[in-house]
Amino acid sequence: MTNMNEATASSSADTWFVYMLQCGDGSLYTGITKDVSRRCEQHNVGTASRYTRSRLPVSVVYQEFQATQSLALKREVAIKAMSRQAKEALILATKDSR
Repeated sequence: MTNMNEATASSSADTWFVYMLQCGDGSLYTGITKDVSRRCEQHNVGTASRYTRSRLPVSVVYQEFQATQSLALKREVAIKAMSRQAKEALILATKDSR
């Protein structure tokens, strides 16, 4: 598991990323994509997810590289199963390591 910055996230077509967004209402949304910045833009114009469409604006608060779509999907499920507190700790750990 490798964390990468947003500029790097959109540079490789063969990689997948798990990302977390903080929505306008403070809730967290988790998803996967090949291009984090493009996907965030889609969320912010209301074309990416029904959940985020009614909770705009959104911003990326966490992302991590995964080598395959399968690994990304498995990690997404694992993150979604975490408590809010565990997700916030993951986000904070990433911010602290920058």
